[in-house]
Amino acid sequence: MTTDEPADRPVRHLRLRGWIAPIAVVTLLMALLATMYLAYVVNPTKNLHDFPVALVNQDDGDVLGDKPANVGNQITEALVANLPSDKIDLHVVGFAEAQRQLRQGHAYGAIVIPSDFTKRLAILGAAGVVPGAVEQPVITVHTNPRAGSFATAVMQRIADEALSRVDETVGKQLIDTVHAKLQPSPGTPGTELAGASQLMLAHPIQVVVAPYRPLPDGTGQGLSAFFYTLLVLLAGFTGAMTIHSMTDSALGFAPTEYGPWYVHYPSAPISRFRTLLLKWAILAVTAPIVSALFLGVATLLDVPLDHPLALFLYCVLAIMAVGVTALSVLAAFGTAGLLVNLILFIVLGLPSSGGTVPIEATPEYFAWLATFEPMHQVFLGVRSILYFNANGAAGLYRGTGMAVLGLAIGLLGGAVVTRFYDRKGLQRKPAVAAQSGR
Repeated sequence: MTTDEPADRPVRHLRLRGWIAPIAVVTLLMALLATMYLAYVVNPTKNLHDFPVALVNQDDGDVLGDKPANVGNQITEALVANLPSDKIDLHVVGFAEAQRQLRQGHAYGAIVIPSDFTKRLAILGAAGVVPGAVEQPVITVHTNPRAGSFATAVMQRIADEALSRVDETVGKQLIDTVHAKLQPSPGTPGTELAGASQLMLAHPIQVVVAPYRPLPDGTGQGLSAFFYTLLVLLAGFTGAMTIHSMTDSALGFAPTEYGPWYVHYPSAPISRFRTLLLKWAILAVTAPIVSALFLGVATLLDVPLDHPLALFLYCVLAIMAVGVTALSVLAAFGTAGLLVNLILFIVLGLPSSGGTVPIEATPEYFAWLATFEPMHQVFLGVRSILYFNANGAAGLYRGTGMAVLGLAIGLLGGAVVTRFYDRKGLQRKPAVAAQSGR
């Protein structure tokens, strides 16, 4: 055996680890990405659960076929019984309450049966055999475009499927009523119902789809809140990564390399805790500048901004909460903190944000993620400011509270971990220096 072989063996072992470790990490990360992102979007109808819809029945009733009737009540009972409760969270409420839920984004749509519904139905039945002008009974479906464009599409599909069955059932009932009136007693010859009248009575209900408080131009059909949220998350996340790497380079804890230029400054005599404080301070200066920059770009692009000050302040808070937490994760885990932050803020955050596909149209574990994932909380706050008149109940209270909580967790966690490392003497030194200092 030659003398070089033992020295060469660790190098071969290191080369093997250098291949296996990155391949394994990338493979696992991509598996998580594929699972999260494809499950998020491939089958929203199948994944539907707890989708909030308001149902308003204002029908006063009337006489139908010489008998008192309230078809609105029958439709309400049929919708409550037939709409799958595990998919649709149907709330039978008054009109004022339905408006409140739509204004606050707590309902994705409302089905409204008007007060004269049975009366118009009775007139339509009479018009089948009596000449004269007539109007179809109307059911209005209010969508909520401010809650998201995809939520609007899901609401329309639900309404189409449910009300088409209602239309057929009511049409059959109306034809039977008219036939009974034309043929008063069994065995007695009566008047035949004209084919055109029978066709009209078979589908008596006119369904009108109307957006509740349509979005103005410059909102990307309800997507501007999501992309503004994405900007805020990236400002905190990538901002923290940039501040972390550039500060470490300046302090000599990591080399600085730009193209062929390479320099590694001597390590500064500074503790982990003070290093983290410095990075937090840089982030605190950066956050309002970036938030103002976003606001300026949005203004130049004619994005409707009814509450610019609220948007500016909220985004400063959100950038600080995300950035402080990301810097604390890096201080705690080092290089591995890059992956932790990527998974926490991006991989798990995007599909559970509710910014494109509503949470109620994704697998149920996304709803669990949305209870704490930062992107969903920030989205609720930004959407409330941009679309819901900065209404606290529409998500601003929750978004602000969760941002404050996240900021507190980031500050406390970072301080505790770095102070612990400092007290244990776990200094940031090269391996040779660390071994010689023992």
